[in-house]
Amino acid sequence: MKPTLVLGIETSCDETSAGLVEAPGRLLGHTIHSQDVHALYGGVVPELAARAHLSRLEAVVEETFRQAGRRPEEVDGVAVTAGPGLIGALLVGVCWAKALAFALRKPLVAVHHMEAHLFSPSLEDSGAVPPFVALLVSGGHTLLLYAPRWGEYTLLGQTRDDAAGEAFDKVARLLGLPYPGGPAIQTLAQEGDPARHPLPRPMLRSNQTPDDPDYYDFSFSGLKTAVVTLTESLERQGRLEEEKRHLAASFQAAVVEVLVEKTLRAVEQTGCRRVLLGGGVSANRLLRARMARRLGPGGKLFFSTPRLAVDNGAMVARAGLFRLEAGEVASWSLSADANLPFPNLRPRQGTRVP
Repeated sequence: MKPTLVLGIETSCDETSAGLVEAPGRLLGHTIHSQDVHALYGGVVPELAARAHLSRLEAVVEETFRQAGRRPEEVDGVAVTAGPGLIGALLVGVCWAKALAFALRKPLVAVHHMEAHLFSPSLEDSGAVPPFVALLVSGGHTLLLYAPRWGEYTLLGQTRDDAAGEAFDKVARLLGLPYPGGPAIQTLAQEGDPARHPLPRPMLRSNQTPDDPDYYDFSFSGLKTAVVTLTESLERQGRLEEEKRHLAASFQAAVVEVLVEKTLRAVEQTGCRRVLLGGGVSANRLLRARMARRLGPGGKLFFSTPRLAVDNGAMVARAGLFRLEAGEVASWSLSADANLPFPNLRPRQGTRVP
């Protein structure tokens, strides 16, 4: 009998979340508890994140079942993010999910956090299915993939240093903006001139070819360093405060241009004009607008609403449903893995699978 109802649990970073998904992909209940305490420190404090998950997870799961009007005994499986992420935070979710699945005598399903982001848009748009080129951009990862079908992925490019979301957070701190940095920079950039302060577009050169190892790869550490240098110069001149909005706009434009151009290279090489955006940075309005414009009328762009773009249990439940339908059940010895490999991800020639 095919599984029809899956609970998903997400605790990989600073969102405690649960989602309940019914086959083929209908979201019945969904709860996210965001940990605002990290804003005090300008970034996620791992120990605080794990403690917050431990204290909030039970209430989050109970609220999800209440929304759906279902009982835990009705689920066909319990899916949980097993990695990658913060090891302490992941362990809270994995241990809690194992205990629940064992008590209910239901299958336990291990889910890869970034694969779950691939499934997120399909919860709101039934057309968001392979084949597609996927750009996954979050605080910890930047990956460019080609998916001919669910469960089969080719790695085209990835970041060689900072992830896109990490770069947003670091630049936000430099500008004295709150955490998380992405929304803060996006808001401030609306008032700025992106051409006011020319910034580099790392690993984006007109003479690159598909045979070059960095043709699809990303690097944001050099861009961050350029912003540091410019910020220090403006501060010495006493002009930093008046230039912050222009710096934010210039930085955002540089990141978005690199992300869009690399993705369009993948579109050209694969011949697939269907693009899916996943991860927290996919909520950036400029990224969505530029990607849609470059794809043109012959292309199709998929992305989630902001609530499902961030880390959430709904996407874990949807990915778990897929894995459970394929007969993939985790053993009771399952543990968290901060560096869990992406499932069924094969590299293109010259790339390294993360």
